[in-house]
Amino acid sequence: MSTTESPPPPVPADVIKSSGSERPQSARAIVWFRRRAAFGAFCRSYAKHTSGVIGLVVLLAIILATVLAPLYTDRADLNAATAPGGRMESPSGEFWLGTDRTGRPILTMIVWGARVSLQIGLTAAVIAVAFGTVVGMVAAHYGGWLSWLLMRVTDWFIVLPAFILSIALVVALGSASKWVIITAIALNSWATTARLVRAQTLSIEGRPYLERTRALGAGDWHQMTRHVLPNLMPLVLASATLRVSAAILSEASLAFIGLGDPRSFSWGIILARAQAEGAVSYGAWWYVLPPGLAILALVLSFTLIGRTMESVLNPRLRDDR
Repeated sequence: MSTTESPPPPVPADVIKSSGSERPQSARAIVWFRRRAAFGAFCRSYAKHTSGVIGLVVLLAIILATVLAPLYTDRADLNAATAPGGRMESPSGEFWLGTDRTGRPILTMIVWGARVSLQIGLTAAVIAVAFGTVVGMVAAHYGGWLSWLLMRVTDWFIVLPAFILSIALVVALGSASKWVIITAIALNSWATTARLVRAQTLSIEGRPYLERTRALGAGDWHQMTRHVLPNLMPLVLASATLRVSAAILSEASLAFIGLGDPRSFSWGIILARAQAEGAVSYGAWWYVLPPGLAILALVLSFTLIGRTMESVLNPRLRDDR
């Protein structure tokens, strides 16, 4: 993905202060006005993409259902010793999505499990994208042997089978706790971002205004944080959104094969328990289908949002017709 500079929006009259001659009231006021204008333009462009709007609505619905979970579910029902339902009850007016083998409501498990799946997906994606961004920027900015070394390590992580590497990392790091799974997924998914960021950083640092900045004596930190990173943000945001869906699928896959946190109720753990309790042979479709559809809906929503952000923020993919 590459970005091109567009002319800044005009400064409104209320940002101009007259004192003998017209001049900006403050540089901060102009910066914030331009940021608001850019955000407004982004929202208008995003709203033109039906798929992106659908993905955003689905994601907000899942987040709202998760945040409001204490209002319509009781977390105590997740305790098998106090589960209110009977074993493997089919959906009814009392238990909308049925119960599991110990009488726990499937709806309660899915709603509270969404918190775990979202936490793991978002945290792993943020760590992976942040680490990949730093590696890519450093490799592009300094070049030389450091760039060669960082890119060889990046290539090594790219060519390794992702799921096999995640399994190996979870086993090597010991207990399959939530943070061990997050660490394993993050270490497995930063390399692609590093490659993309390095290519984009090389393009940005070849622009004339970066050459002028260096000529005026700006240091490495100033160049990367004040000029390179802001231009990288569209790429970083789109990459982070797509990484979330991949992290959620990775967690569900690890949990399904028995490498999830047994103390949590992530959607992958629910599917693993359904398999262990013989839900398929019992014909308890309500134990398997709802968590699977929940994973599909969440992953699809992040994918649609990420693709739409990529289309809006990348001038080569933008459709202004």
